[in-house]
Order: sequence, then C-alpha cells, then structure tokens
Amino acid sequence: MSKYINPYTDFGFKKLFGEEANKDLLMDFLNQFLPDRHRIAELQFRNTEQLPDLPVERSVSRGLFAPSHKP
Repeated sequence: MSKYINPYTDFGFKKLFGEEANKDLLMDFLNQFLPDRHRIAELQFRNTEQLPDLPVERSVSRGLFAPSHKP
C-alpha cells in the first residue's frame, strides 16, 4: 500500500518541503516564484523553533537561509 501526503495540510507541507532530504523540492518550488536573477542557489535549514505560550497554539519550527545566484 502506498502512502499519500496531503500538501495542503500543515503536516503534509512540512513533510514534503521541510526536511533536508527534500531540499531540492523546496528550492524548485521557491524558484518558480522568483525571477532568474534571484534564483536560489543554496538552501540551509535552521532550527529556530519557537514554542507557543498556550498548548492550543501552533509552534513555528523552521527558518531558511537561501542566498541567490550572483550575476
């Protein structure tokens, strides 16, 4: 049985685009929105988790560093 991940959910989006193993997918996704001169050449994940004050709130768990290509 194959697994299906819904990219429209928070879990699915983070699973597809928020892991080091899928870094190329995230770079390609982001580059679709950028002009050629601002293409992402490199992408680094940074763990910048911020825990919520209340248990019902969501946490923020990723930061990205993405320098663009130099002309």
